[in-house]
This record gives sequence, structure tokens and C-alpha cells, in this order.
Amino acid sequence: MTVYSSGIPLKKQFGQHFLRQQSVVDAMISKVTVDKNSSVFEIGCGDGFLTRAILKEAIARLWIFEIDAHWAEFIQKELPDKRVTVLLENILDADFSRFAQNKPWTLLANLPYMITFPILHLLQKHREFLAEGVIMIQEEVAQKLVKQSGKGYGYPSLFFQHYFELQLMMKISPSAFFPPPKVHSRLVYFKPRATVVLIPDEEGFWKFIKICFKQPRRTFRNNMMQTHIDLAKIPEKYLLLRAQQMKMEDFLSLWELVRLQK
Repeated sequence: MTVYSSGIPLKKQFGQHFLRQQSVVDAMISKVTVDKNSSVFEIGCGDGFLTRAILKEAIARLWIFEIDAHWAEFIQKELPDKRVTVLLENILDADFSRFAQNKPWTLLANLPYMITFPILHLLQKHREFLAEGVIMIQEEVAQKLVKQSGKGYGYPSLFFQHYFELQLMMKISPSAFFPPPKVHSRLVYFKPRATVVLIPDEEGFWKFIKICFKQPRRTFRNNMMQTHIDLAKIPEKYLLLRAQQMKMEDFLSLWELVRLQK
């Protein structure tokens, strides 16, 4: 078991890898706009390397969601700042209605890699409370988020690009962490889109997209063979395309044809 200098053991089940590179923290904070009225939240503070940097900014409040009771207690003792609220809870179980009072919120966080996608879906669901943010995630996942075609392009790419503006920032090597992870990481800037294109039967559309990408290298015709869809009513130009070759506009056009067959 790896033990931190404070005597607190690091717990593998929480994916604890603590950042140790100041330039990464500086890049995160300089990317967002915060002032004396800003509300900021952090997911997984660990020993507070990022937390300390955030508190150097003139912000109104910082909420910290920490699942590990040892580190939550450590931060409360080490950083007795009246702007800080430490919440000993899993962010995935959090009641986001509490964010309404002090919105909009800025997120700055080194996300636990094992629950990156559940957190991203949580942010999408509650994006009305968000101003912007910078998150650190696994390099492979970051690349998938911004892909627009080809290998790695899929449901996550379409889904998150539809709701957020996304921008890749600096790539981070394992040596920037203690203990070092086995993968490279990447900072990603995000901001909820001011205008989101409305999709008829939105839930049904995203289920349709998952089917399209079930076998991403197969043609649309082959992926739809086991569905109720009447392929005779689909233009040939779409039937011969693979999902990884299609843009959001193509999928929306297809959806108009598909949903009318229900």
C-alpha cells in the first residue's frame, strides 16, 4: 500500500494519483475567468495541490466533493478558509439542485479516470448550472471527445460536442503525478453551448446513435439489418456509409427518416 507523507494511505479503489506539476495547475486556472463573485467546485481534492492554487484567486466560494474521509478531514484542517465547503460525498450521488442558488459554477478538477464518463454525463445533465471548466482526464478519452471522424470517433464524440464547446489543452505525462498512473493525461476545457440544436425525441435519437456505432466500421445498412427500420426508405448515399464517416448533420437527416417509421 502506498502511503502519503501525511501518513494517509492512498486507496486504489478511488483512483488516487495526486498532481505534482505546478505548470498544470497554472494552465487550468488561467484558462477560466473567475472573480470575487465566482463559485468554483472541485471533484476529489486529495492533498489539496489544486485546491491551494484555486484559493489564491479572488473567488466567492469553493465547494469540494471528496469521497475519502481521510482527505476530507485533512483539507478541513490544512485549509481553514471560510470560502471552502468540504462535502464528504460521491459527486455522482450529489443533489445538484443545491448549485442553483450560487450559479453559474466553474469546475476545476483532476477527475478519477474510472468514473470520467459518468461525471461527464452528470455535467451534461446539469449544464444549466455551469459557466465553464477545465478537467484533467485520460488522454485516450480526451481524444475521443473531440474527434469528428475516423478511429475513436463515436457516440461520446457526438453527444458531448452537441452540448459543450470542447478544447484540448496541454498533455501531461505520468511523471507529473504521485504515484504515477500508467497512462498520459490531458487537460480539457469545456463550456456549455449557448444554443443547442433541438432534436425531436432526443432520447430516441441518442439510442439510435448507439446502434449506429455498435459496429462503427460496418456500413449503416449492415448495422441496421436487425432493426425495424425499412432500409428501402433510406437514400443509398447513407446506406453505404460507415458511422465513422458521418457528421452530426448526416445523423440528424437520417433520424428524420427513421423516427417517422415508428
